[in-house]
Amino acid sequence: MAKQNRFNRLWRIFRMVFTGFGILFLVLLLLSFTSLPFWGYYWLGTSESKITEKPDYIILLGGGGMPSESNLMRAFFVFRAASESLQSQIVISIPGNAEDSTCTARLVASELICKGIDVHRILYEQLGTNTRSQALHLQHFNSEILSNKSLLIVTSPEHMRRAILTFKKAGFTRLNALPAFENALEANLVFKDDDLGGNKLPVPDIGNHTSVRYQFWNHLKYEILIAREMAALGYYKLRGWI
Repeated sequence: MAKQNRFNRLWRIFRMVFTGFGILFLVLLLLSFTSLPFWGYYWLGTSESKITEKPDYIILLGGGGMPSESNLMRAFFVFRAASESLQSQIVISIPGNAEDSTCTARLVASELICKGIDVHRILYEQLGTNTRSQALHLQHFNSEILSNKSLLIVTSPEHMRRAILTFKKAGFTRLNALPAFENALEANLVFKDDDLGGNKLPVPDIGNHTSVRYQFWNHLKYEILIAREMAALGYYKLRGWI
């Protein structure tokens, strides 16, 4: 009897958890058809972002290997910023051995050099393995106290709020931010399914519905990025890093 009661309790708990996850999944699916995921993603990228002065240092906070979407996007924005602030130096903050020409940091640097950036403007911060440690290692860097210098932080939109708050907590006072937002394709992507041949199917024509073809899936991705970043912000807050 006791075993049966225990089994019933566990089964009720399992059903409640399973139902809860099911409801959450349905809510996330429904939200993907709205603009809320985009605005959440946009808020993470812009809520702490501003540019108030020319930077002394442009800081690229690494985000993966090379080539990768995240690092190529960041390199693109670093190049644009460096082209407008010709006196600034560029710091590539990616862990690894910068003496190795095949390491990620050097490959990012090669991308910038190919675009026309002078190699002598590029410096490497090789020790930081997360946002907190990157900020700490950059406090005193290149024989200077960078916490008093004007910095331009370049990173992904979802990471920008945490990055700026972390650098502020580490004592940096002159922070500017440039989130690496992607641009939407300007072309009209509408088409008629039947005009393209192939099998005729008893399903609605999706060629006229870019929200189903693209927006829905992009918003699902944004929801995952937002969830991950909110968890990271919560952890950083608990640790006193922001």
